[in-house]
This record gives sequence, structure tokens and C-alpha cells, in this order.
Amino acid sequence: MTLQEADVDGRRSRLWRALVPLTAALAGLLFATSAATAQGTDLRSGRRSQVTELISGQADDLARQERQAAALRRQVAALQQSAAAGNSRVAAERSRGEALAGAAGLEAVTGPGLTVSLNDAPRVDGVDPASEDPDDLVVHQQDVQAVVNALWAGGAEAMTLMGQRVISTSAVRCVGNTVVLHGRVYSPPFVVKAIGDPDALRDALDAEPGVAFFKTFVEQYGLGYSVRRSRSMVLPAYDGPLELPHVAGASS
Repeated sequence: MTLQEADVDGRRSRLWRALVPLTAALAGLLFATSAATAQGTDLRSGRRSQVTELISGQADDLARQERQAAALRRQVAALQQSAAAGNSRVAAERSRGEALAGAAGLEAVTGPGLTVSLNDAPRVDGVDPASEDPDDLVVHQQDVQAVVNALWAGGAEAMTLMGQRVISTSAVRCVGNTVVLHGRVYSPPFVVKAIGDPDALRDALDAEPGVAFFKTFVEQYGLGYSVRRSRSMVLPAYDGPLELPHVAGASS
């Protein structure tokens, strides 16, 4: 080794000796700052609590607005009835609307049908999950949608998801492992009820590729799936807004 090389190595060694304690000091400062901020609590838990409180607050606000909307709908119905009593044209249009109420999902329906339930894989403390991929262990939007589509294809006359009536403008969306329908957030198990010929509905479920794919995860990872027949069930009328959303830029 030449004198020049030895000098370079010496400078590198001194540099590393200086950096090691500096790095350790910075790490200690970060740990101390985190501990002081947390004050013995889980910082991530705090963020989860904030999100939970936000969702709860939004749900309360939605419930309040739905109560107001229901009261306004009752007022509109009373005004329509009053107007129809003294105007033949209003009475005729009101009759036309009432004739379409059933097809639009605005009337309760009673009849035989099926109840389909989908659930995440159970979590047991101290037991390793069946898969290292969390996505394998939860129900996804396409799983719920596959069940809904199959039941419609099987001739369902009426359907609910988590007790809410599903109509032609209903959109089922998933956020994480929750389902959002008509602005409300639901956690699993997800329950779909359909009125129709139970045998035809079950055959449609068995024939749906999306349902068959979900069943493979049921068998492999322990997700929940059940189908129950009912001689008679009552599905409520849809009571949400009927206006179609305006799409910006759409041509008239």
C-alpha cells in the first residue's frame, strides 16, 4: 500500500468514526420525539380513531338528511294528492306514476326467495391466517356484484342489500372491506335478499362464474358463503332520491 492510499484509508476511517455516533444520535432523537408525541399511546391508533369518528359523524349527518328528505317527500305526496283532487290532468299523471311505482322499486314486495350471505374469513388470535395476502381473506366488490347480477339474471322481482332496496340506479361500491350503498357504509357479513322463484335463483347463482370463483376462496381460505330459502319475505320500498346525477359535459 502506498503512502497516498494509506492516507485516503485513514481519512475514510476517521469519517466513518464521526458518522456512526452522529447517526446514532439522530436515531435517538427521532425515537424520543415519537415517544413524546405519542405519550405512551399508539399513534396509528389515533389516526384510526379519527377516521372512525369521521365516518360516524358523516353517517349521523346522512341519517339526519334522510329524515328531512322523507318529511319533504310526504309533503310532496300530500300536495300531489290535493292537486289531483281538483285537476283531471294532475290526477291522470299521478295515476300513471303510481302504475310504474312497482317496477321502479317504490313499493314493498312480498314473496318467496333467497337470502345470500357473504363474509370475510374469520380471524383467530394466535392462529396464522390462511393466506399472507389480505385480499384473499375479504369479500370484494366484484363478489357482491356477482351475486346481485346472478339473482337479477335468475328472475328476481325485487332485491335488497343490507336491508336497502336495490333499484336500476343503485351502485354497489367497496371501500376497503366495507360496502357503500346509497351513501351508507356497511361492514361484512354482506346480506343480499331476492324475491323470486327460489329454484331459478339458486340455479342462476350456481351458473354465475363470479360466484363460482368466490366459492374457491370460500373453500381455500375459509370465507363465508351461505344461501337460505324463504317461503315468504318482505322487501321494503326504495325511499331514496330518484333524480339521475348530472354528468358535466354531457350533450343534451
